[in-house]
Amino acid sequence: MPSEEIIQIVPSNLENIDQALYNFIDAEINAHSTTNKGFTKVPVLWLGTERAYQIKNDKKLRDSVGKLKLPLITATRLSVSRDDDFRGSYRSYYPSHQVGGPQRVATTKIIKQDKTRNYANAAEMQESKGDPTGPLSASSGIVYETIMVPIPTYVTCMYEINIRTEYQQQMNELLPIFLVDEKNVTTLENNGYKYEAFIQGEYGTENNLAALGTDERMFTAKVQIKVLGYINGDDTNSNTPKIIRRQNAIKVVISRERVIVGDRRPWSENIPGDDGNYREF
Repeated sequence: MPSEEIIQIVPSNLENIDQALYNFIDAEINAHSTTNKGFTKVPVLWLGTERAYQIKNDKKLRDSVGKLKLPLITATRLSVSRDDDFRGSYRSYYPSHQVGGPQRVATTKIIKQDKTRNYANAAEMQESKGDPTGPLSASSGIVYETIMVPIPTYVTCMYEINIRTEYQQQMNELLPIFLVDEKNVTTLENNGYKYEAFIQGEYGTENNLAALGTDERMFTAKVQIKVLGYINGDDTNSNTPKIIRRQNAIKVVISRERVIVGDRRPWSENIPGDDGNYREF
């Protein structure tokens, strides 16, 4: 019988894509700016969390009256869409609800060397009457191990990155990070999953320098990032994705009842050199 091993993995869901983008902005971009405390790292704030949690989690983000300290980078997800033209590597329709669970595809197929060797040695011992030397039997069979993964659902997520500064010099230091060519196309990673991200070409810059009121001076810039991600399950409203390691069967042997009870062939007496015992071939 073919053997099968089921391994549960961390799902690739919307939260995982959000975390991958946040890690990219916070760790890989790693923006720094000149402030009255020197050249310091600009904090990155995810706008999806509750305001009460933002205030209590990191009190350094706000001043004594509750206003956010600048400069600051914020990130939020604007939209999620499933485009039928964007299907990644698998463009055919695979039904997700069927007998045996979601549809899976084989990604890797390798030879299981230890079990293939055991079958070859057993076949050679049987053919050579106990002598393990000699060429291996070609009829022993090869054991393959196939790794099956669930079919992902591809989604397109649009994110908006807002850069807020108090001085023009700070904006001049932060905005070019998103303008350089090598970061227009990048790869986001989290929990072993990789997603493609594309920084869009339009940058919305605004300021309130023309206003002569008493409002706080602020420079803002908006950068949109398009992320091509995928979802392969969840651990709340859908099944947790599983990887299956499956090994094929070499041969199927059906034992006879005569062998179990130790019966002998009645016509063996007429055959010279036949002991009359049943054997499996």
